[in-house]
Formats: sequence, C-alpha cells, structure tokens
Amino acid sequence: MPNARPAVTRRTLVTAIGATAAALATANAANAATASTPATGSPAGTPAAPASNPARTVTTPATRARSAAGGAAADVRAEFPIRYVGVSWDGPRRGAAIRLHHDGTGPGAWKPLTAGCAGGPDPVGHSDLATAAAAPAATVLVAADGAVGYELRLPDGAANLRSAAVDTTHGPVRSASISPSAPTTFCGVQYLPRAAWGADESKRFKNGAENSPAKYYPLQTLTVHHTDTPNADADPAATVRAIYEYHAITLDWGDIGYHFLIDEAGRIYEGRWSGEDGIPGHDATGNVVTAFHTAGFNSGNLGIALLGTLTGQEPTAQARRSLTLLLALAAGTHGLNPQAHVTYVNPVNGVTKPVDMISGHRDWLATECPGGVTYATLPALRADVAARIGSGS
Repeated sequence: MPNARPAVTRRTLVTAIGATAAALATANAANAATASTPATGSPAGTPAAPASNPARTVTTPATRARSAAGGAAADVRAEFPIRYVGVSWDGPRRGAAIRLHHDGTGPGAWKPLTAGCAGGPDPVGHSDLATAAAAPAATVLVAADGAVGYELRLPDGAANLRSAAVDTTHGPVRSASISPSAPTTFCGVQYLPRAAWGADESKRFKNGAENSPAKYYPLQTLTVHHTDTPNADADPAATVRAIYEYHAITLDWGDIGYHFLIDEAGRIYEGRWSGEDGIPGHDATGNVVTAFHTAGFNSGNLGIALLGTLTGQEPTAQARRSLTLLLALAAGTHGLNPQAHVTYVNPVNGVTKPVDMISGHRDWLATECPGGVTYATLPALRADVAARIGSGS
C-alpha cells in the first residue's frame, strides 16, 4: 500500500524544501558556470538571489504550429520552418514512416516512426484503464530540421491520426515578466520557471476554460523518463516549448506532461502548471499536481524527464547530478524511501500496481522510455538518491 500519511502543510513543505535544498546544494563554481550558460535562444543567464533580484523580463520566440487530423494530417505543408513534427495515432505501429520536404530538394527518404514516451490523462474507470494500458496511443515527436512539409505513412488499421508542424525558434518575439521572488536555483543548479523557458499560458485554455484543471494528491512514487528527442540539443528551451505544444494542443492534454525536465547541461525546467504559490509541482497544502506522463498512473506520481534519447547512451554527468538532487529533494521532503518497493494506488480509480519508489516509465506502460541504457542505471540512481538524503550533501 502507499504510505498512509496526510499531505504536508504549506509551511512544512516550504520549510522542508528550503532545508533540504540547502543541504543538497553542493554546486561549485564550475557547475554554476555551466548551468548559467544558456543555449542559443534560451533565457538569459542566472540572475541574482531572489532577495535582491528585481523583476525581470524574458523574451522567447512565440510558438507557431499547424495541426491537422484524419487524412489531412498525413500530408502537411507549413508557412514556416518546421522544428518538430508531432504525430499520434491508435492501432498498429509497425510500418509507420515519415518523410520530410525541404525547399529546393523535394521529399527526403522515408524514415520509420518509432513510438516514443507514451502518456495521457488518467482514465476514471477500470475498463478504460485496461484498454489504455493494453494499447496506448502511439505518440512521436520528430525533429524536422527546418522542413517545409511532411508526409506520413501508417500501417493498415491505424486510426485517429493527428499531426502538427511546430516551430519554436522563428516566431515573433513574446515577453514575460518573472517575479523577484521566483526561484533561480534548485538544488544548486539553474532552475527555469515556466515563464523563463517561454511557456505560453494561454495554451492551457480551450474555448475560454482551463482544458485540464489542476488536481492534487499526496505523493506516492517518482518516475524517470526521457523525451526521445535529439541529443546534443543546441536549444533545449525551444525543445521544451515544442513538447509543451505537442502535449497541450496536439494531444489535447491541456499542459506539458512532466512535472520537471532536465537538459544535458543540468538545467531544471518547471513542467506542469501547479498554481501561483511559487512551489513547483505542488499546491499550497503540499499535494502534488497530477500531470500526464504515465497514462492511468499519473495521480500521486511525479514525473521527471531527461531531454534527449537515452536508448544507447547514459545521461550527461550534469543531467545525472541534477536528476539525483531533484529526486532526493522530492523524496526527502515527502519522507519517501527511494529504495523501497511499494504498491501504488491510483486515488482517481483505485487501480493498484507494485512498483519501485523510483521507477522508469517502462515499469508502468509498454514503452522503451527512459531508454535501455538509462533504465539499467536505475538501481544505482536509487542508491545515490538514498545516499544524498542520508548525508545531506
């Protein structure tokens, strides 16, 4: 059974986060320099401490997207250079392929589409959950390298096709203000709240109402993902914006599916919106906001995604360090044993699942996420998180 504890209060949570983060913040000058050097198009460098930091304005390119469904989604041309193509469908996966069109060269070669990090909202009923777990929708986010269009080829029996051409680097500039009290570091590494990486909060709304209103439950488990996007990413903030567009709009989840994301430089990005109280991922009572990273098992399950594809390589040392510190902060704050094996109970539908406290996405659903190489390192990760909590360093 999950830990039967009441939700921590806001005062307890704020105090615990502050104390735990302070104990875990072992960043040295080299790490600070790495974390504060933004990639091209990312927010500017690390500001001063919140106590003396004035409100600041960040500018990012507005996201442009062209979405389509059904037959129209299989052959798309855009009026802008496409950075990513998001594709989703139900049914068979073997044989799915894409070819990109570039100006002056025509269509490229067909390339196979491999379903990525499956997710989605929690179904309410057991029968819906069984269906979703047995055959989750195929979801793919493909780097398009400035293509002007694409064609899709799906296997017989595929249905409910949706696709989107997404540009997160060439759109008109949009500005956002960040409060002086907004955190700038988390566990000793640069932390980017939603405004800092360019989240357009209007994308959380549909027909004038919030598409997926936030719901909160006590934290039970922690899940590690990879985003199945390119490695050596020159502009990770732009990739986070593309994932946000794909999850919130194309897949109709109403927001990005993860609570946090971590890039190869170790920067931490705030994911799922959780309120205006300045505590990422939580509400004012200390419960965790429900995201969309493990369809059927989201509520009370915190998801952290490493940017990149980790099927054949481990995370960078900086990303691994930030992941360890963030997991230690979450587990330590909520009094969870990172090496425990527990029975998760979904508070929405009562579905149970035995799982490690720190799991990989593939422990929940039929997916390769978080990549074979990274998945093999999870036992060592759990031990490192436990050591961090035990030593406070």
